[in-house]
Amino acid sequence: MSANDRWLQPIDLNGRHARLVPLAHEHEAALIEAVRDGSLWELWYTSIPSPQAMSAEIGRRLALQTSGSMLPFTVLDATARVVGMTTYMNVDTQHRRVEIGSTWYAASVQRSALNTECKLMLLSHAFETLGCIAVEFRTHFFNQQSRRGIERLGAKFDGVLRSHQRMADGSLRDTCVYSITAAEWSTVRAHLRFQLDKPRAH
Repeated sequence: MSANDRWLQPIDLNGRHARLVPLAHEHEAALIEAVRDGSLWELWYTSIPSPQAMSAEIGRRLALQTSGSMLPFTVLDATARVVGMTTYMNVDTQHRRVEIGSTWYAASVQRSALNTECKLMLLSHAFETLGCIAVEFRTHFFNQQSRRGIERLGAKFDGVLRSHQRMADGSLRDTCVYSITAAEWSTVRAHLRFQLDKPRAH
């Protein structure tokens, strides 16, 4: 299958609070600045790239894009400032399933409308354009912030993959798996739009 025939194609997704653009090596310096906002790579239960590893991580994600198993994005805020990364990953073209993952945001935009809108844009594209039958989310058992965020989206808990992966520090990761199905999408979409439209506390 040629790159032009692939199910997932690079695309810009635009909203009020965020914009998702295809990841590129030219984003490296801005991504390094973003990941330093909160020293995100120091969280032991995540796999967020350090500033020194950013170039290699961009290369890894772009290589997976070339192989057809990932579609990576750079996340921009409403002012066009680079604030993170996200992807469609574990792409299953035959069964029209993707995982939204390998996501991180600068500390200054976490718990903001930006994350909700990014998920709304990615889910809308997955279900309404790509025709997905389900979209998955996975996270470390101990990443309580991520688990709460996934649950707030309206994703259902599918279970735990025990001793699923070995972390960089040698520890074993229990992976919590969540999903949203096509049948649930209209309800989840209404919920996310409500979350975006309601006034936020400052």
